[in-house]
Amino acid sequence: MKIKETSKGLLLCIKVVPKAARNQISGWEGEELKVRLNAVPEKGKANDTLIAFLAKQLGLSQSQVQLASGETNRHKRLLITGISLQECEKRLADILASDN
Repeated sequence: MKIKETSKGLLLCIKVVPKAARNQISGWEGEELKVRLNAVPEKGKANDTLIAFLAKQLGLSQSQVQLASGETNRHKRLLITGISLQECEKRLADILASDN
């Protein structure tokens, strides 16, 4: 399952590619959503950029997107609250369809 529903919210597995030309959701790579970020992976800058970028893309506030694990790893899990699994899947599908 690409997005897992938990009692706290949704868990979304992410593969981050830092130092990209621009911030972009590239698509699914296995069970992970591949996200390219223009931030460098230093002092949490890429994590902050990831949260801000995904929150904006999903139409959520930054407080609704939290890093659950993977602080210093390219493979991360985000906890997303305030949105249903179906709505999250729909928004991600719409984002991916509009980028292609």
